[in-house]
Amino acid sequence: MPDATTLLAFDYGARRIGVAVGQTVTGSARELTTLTTSGDTPDWRAIESLIDEWRPDLLLVGLPLDDDGGESPLCTEVRQFAAELAESGLPVQLIDEHLSSREAESRLVAARASGRKRRRVVKGDVDALSAVVIAEQWLAQRDLGRPRAGGARMRPAAATGRKSVAARSDTSDDDSSGNITG
Repeated sequence: MPDATTLLAFDYGARRIGVAVGQTVTGSARELTTLTTSGDTPDWRAIESLIDEWRPDLLLVGLPLDDDGGESPLCTEVRQFAAELAESGLPVQLIDEHLSSREAESRLVAARASGRKRRRVVKGDVDALSAVVIAEQWLAQRDLGRPRAGGARMRPAAATGRKSVAARSDTSDDDSSGNITG
């Protein structure tokens, strides 16, 4: 991966998908949005738009493992979502996120109690912040080996000519490292 890696992190759920952007220059992540699914179908146009806008080098998808490390019932859907994301031509990695929603809820409660968040917390807030937690977990696990530069901002990039995620097929595989290949 290049030194300055931009990533999009997804917290997949049956009703909503939280999305965050992160980057390795500062080792930080921030919420972007929460997308609503229609039935079992993610909003692929919105996802494609986010990929075009942010031009990430990597896509992260939280894998909701049980507390004992086993697969939860949602893991099959998450793996399918990750495989479909891989059709964008971008690398996709699965990352254990079984505590991300609890961490997000805890952060939101603390923000509300401190006055940093004034409006009522809604479920979409938890989903987007869960995606931030997923990105932060990946960034923390990554061996930076260098000091973080200050002052870098996460900004959307110009549109790319990458393959559309809307044009998906069922040819993707999940290798043992959690990487999804197209």
